[in-house]
Amino acid sequence: MNKLKKIGLTALAASLVSTSVFAGTMDVTGSAALYFTGGDKNVAGNGWSMNDSITFSGGGEMDNGWNVTATFLLDNSDGAAAQIFDNRSIAIDMDTAGTLEFWGQSGDGVVTATDDKLPNMYEESWYGAGSPNTGAATANMFYYSNAAIVDGLNVMASYTPSGSAEVLSSTEFGVTYSGVEGLTVGYATGTDGGAGAASEVDNRNAWVTYAYGSVTLGYQSNSSDSKVASADKDYTGMVITYTVTDELAVSYGTSEIDYELNSFDQESTSVGASYTMGSMTLSGVHNTHDNISGSSLASADRNVYELGLSFAF
Repeated sequence: MNKLKKIGLTALAASLVSTSVFAGTMDVTGSAALYFTGGDKNVAGNGWSMNDSITFSGGGEMDNGWNVTATFLLDNSDGAAAQIFDNRSIAIDMDTAGTLEFWGQSGDGVVTATDDKLPNMYEESWYGAGSPNTGAATANMFYYSNAAIVDGLNVMASYTPSGSAEVLSSTEFGVTYSGVEGLTVGYATGTDGGAGAASEVDNRNAWVTYAYGSVTLGYQSNSSDSKVASADKDYTGMVITYTVTDELAVSYGTSEIDYELNSFDQESTSVGASYTMGSMTLSGVHNTHDNISGSSLASADRNVYELGLSFAF
């Protein structure tokens, strides 16, 4: 009897181990980068910095055909002495029913994820100045997407529950369509209630990009309507990108942010470039800003630049 029990348990253990190995996978990827940042009218200091990250991704297929993936990003980009988990998420791929993600840390809602969808090389034209409107972005939030309803159509939705980091819950929706060759159009909208009912912000983002041969054009318009007096903000941006070779691409972009509180608009221009050779990418950007955040002070006119050398492994 004992021998039969032993045989049965051994067979069961072997079956469980075999199933686990067959069903689950674990991947590890990483990157490292070196940066130099500078410009005029900035605080003097050491312009050198670095970033390093390692992404752990593991998951497997369930009995019903769905796939579950857990992802953790070990990142030291914030300059902290000790490495920390930057992003943590669980994704449930439900095939034609879409993908549901839960972000335990560093999640972005639909509006935040689409604040600038222009095809800039390296950095946006407003880099180093005031930024466009953003929506909900916090931990313990849900994000849903489905690209299986209609060819070329992707629908998105996000929900951020209220809690210690969010006074009120936030719900956002978005859609992109790329069913015409070279053309992508998108729209996102939602109300950010994270700061409370008296400070709710209604956000809307709309963008279009069109690629023809080696040239890609992009245009985006965002609006942010706040319940706080004189806190509305509107953003428009345009970019043209030229792919010189398979390795080299350059871009030129302009943007403008209209601040309801101030009489002056922030105006920015940007020149960027990116060169890729294998797993190495050398990138750079030079931005010129006038009236940063709507200010008319002389110090609000500024030039900034950044060079980056990154490696993927």
